Amino acid sequence: MLSLLLTPLLLLGAVTAQRTIEWTFVQNGTSGVIPVELITLSPTLMLQYDRADGNPLLLPNGEKAWAALWHLENNTATPLDTITDTFCAGGAFISNGTLVSVAGQPLEDPGQPPADGRMGIRLFGPCTSPDGSGAGCTVFEDPANIHLAVTRWYPTGLRIPDGSLMIIGGSNTNTFYNTGPTTENSIEFFPSRPGEAGTVRPSQFLVDAEPVSLFPRSFVLPSGHVFVIANNISMIYDVETNTELMRLPDIPNGVRVANPFDGTGQLLPLIPPLYEPTVLVCGGSAADDRIPAANLSTLDPATDQCSRITLTADGVKKGWEVETMPEQRILMESVMLPSGDVLLINGAHTGYSGYPSVGGSNATGSNSANPAERGMLYRTGTQFQSGQRITQEGIPTSGIPRMYHSSASITALGNIMVAGSNPHPAVVEPPTNLSFPTEFRVQYLNPDFITNGSPRPAIRSAPTQVAFNQKVRLTVSIPAGLSSGDVQVSLMDLGYVTHAQHSNSRLVVLQHTLLGNVLEITTPPNNNIYPPGPAWLFLVVDGVWSQGVQVMVGDGGNPPRAAQGSKVTFNSL
Repeated sequence: MLSLLLTPLLLLGAVTAQRTIEWTFVQNGTSGVIPVELITLSPTLMLQYDRADGNPLLLPNGEKAWAALWHLENNTATPLDTITDTFCAGGAFISNGTLVSVAGQPLEDPGQPPADGRMGIRLFGPCTSPDGSGAGCTVFEDPANIHLAVTRWYPTGLRIPDGSLMIIGGSNTNTFYNTGPTTENSIEFFPSRPGEAGTVRPSQFLVDAEPVSLFPRSFVLPSGHVFVIANNISMIYDVETNTELMRLPDIPNGVRVANPFDGTGQLLPLIPPLYEPTVLVCGGSAADDRIPAANLSTLDPATDQCSRITLTADGVKKGWEVETMPEQRILMESVMLPSGDVLLINGAHTGYSGYPSVGGSNATGSNSANPAERGMLYRTGTQFQSGQRITQEGIPTSGIPRMYHSSASITALGNIMVAGSNPHPAVVEPPTNLSFPTEFRVQYLNPDFITNGSPRPAIRSAPTQVAFNQKVRLTVSIPAGLSSGDVQVSLMDLGYVTHAQHSNSRLVVLQHTLLGNVLEITTPPNNNIYPPGPAWLFLVVDGVWSQGVQVMVGDGGNPPRAAQGSKVTFNSL
């Protein structure tokens, strides 16, 4: 096999599947709890967080569980015990590999578990046991001593360049619109930054984003600054100086994202040497947020708009580029694939997020209607121009409505776990006269190279930990039928999935040289390009990706971590 050095031009062209994948749905197992939050933990385990609302999965003491480990090898769930209510929490992995879940639901039943989750901080892992029975595979909580500064529900958790968790926004009560005294228009950190213990940073941006401001979509940029979007406005924020650096142009055509007008967003692949960041936002609603909830309807159309903006000086001058999906969507998940393409899946064609509160919802038990059962693929390769990027070719219908509180995440195996759906304030199972019963069936959306058992590229050996700006050698295998001239190495954070957002989802394309079965990669230059913490390596050849291999990026220490790697000036705001 000839030596191959990918130039920047080739790298730019490589970030796409070069073939049409034929996908297949397979239903296998029942989740036991509703995976309102779904996180890939390891090659064999997924974590599911829900609420205590009558789930069939029981804890050893006979209580109904609201958290569980999902076992990919046998498609079963094992209950996890937590102290506080995890419902509608946010979170992320931090620099030492711990998964941190923050906030949750208010107390529902005094004297009965779970406890009020709104100030909750839950620590999980690192869990290295394949079956989840070993050390680190339980949820640790100490509410009296480890908690948030204020009550929050529906906040976003974002790992920032020092490896700590930035916690953005939320509410403190059950509400459709997030406005007035119920809002928590502030930012805090875990661990707290020096001099800020027990305090928060007020955010005028979140005030201005009311009332569509729950789960603001957020991404770390190569500059180290943070992009935040809610309602139809967005900003660039400097964590170090606590400064809103700039407001960006509004999303065109009045389209709004964030809960309860849930559109989905992704930071598109970061490609060397420029690492220019482009944000994609798809779906949501163009409804007027001044209309009272009771005057909205489950039949109000969602938007069919995708919008993208490149966060450079020139990109902002150009503004948002608008594209049209073949279907209108709300409540839609966006799953970053190792190829760099984005799978858009789940949701509905009409309505809104939330429990029944808009017109027509009492009859259906749901704020949305007309389930969207066929996914779409947003292709990111440079050969696809505006109007060509979105396709449904090769993607089947699921046959199962996946409405509010559904989720979808890529697994370490390289397929997509699709689960959940419960638009009701309690478990509602058939038979029922409501339109969308609580859904416990788990599906996998498999690309054809998994379904048909075709040989796939594989990473045979890799280090378990890498530093920044380092050359590292992997041992790989590439099947004879695939072209070694079309190789991509993707370093990924698979995200903390909840409410149509994949918080912390990230793909960094790595420069590499391939010689025989040895692949030399260059790790991200610094902790702005990839905030220190757990990651997955995928090898993509001819649009076919390997199983993921876990790797810790950075020194693995507790946050906050000092700057790591090399200082590089990037074309990023």
